[in-house]
Amino acid sequence: MRPALRRLFLRALSTDSEAQLRDGEWETRCLHCRRRLFVRDDGEALGNATLEHVVPQAWFGKRAAAALTALVRDDNNDARNLAIACASCNHGKGVSHDARGPHDERALVVIGQLLQIRLARWREPNDRES
Repeated sequence: MRPALRRLFLRALSTDSEAQLRDGEWETRCLHCRRRLFVRDDGEALGNATLEHVVPQAWFGKRAAAALTALVRDDNNDARNLAIACASCNHGKGVSHDARGPHDERALVVIGQLLQIRLARWREPNDRES
């Protein structure tokens, strides 16, 4: 896995109040289904853990998504927009809501709800963990 991707995993984990670092592994829950997921302390995903961009990267710069992207500082890699999700949930979101785009009312609602969950799980990063 590329070092840049590992850093994004660690950025998501260090700012997620549900993520705990124990014995060289992060343990957290999928943003969608709450399945337990694990990531090594160096950012290497284990099992089904994937990096989730809550507001899809393709939505940035689109007027219809401006209210959502503003919540993550108009930066697709802002820690508020990063979460850990299981592969099946992340893939399902990608082929359904993400693909419909910000002009689809249902997609906007679902992405908005996921972003609120992520923001509710927010914690300031601990320098030791980031």
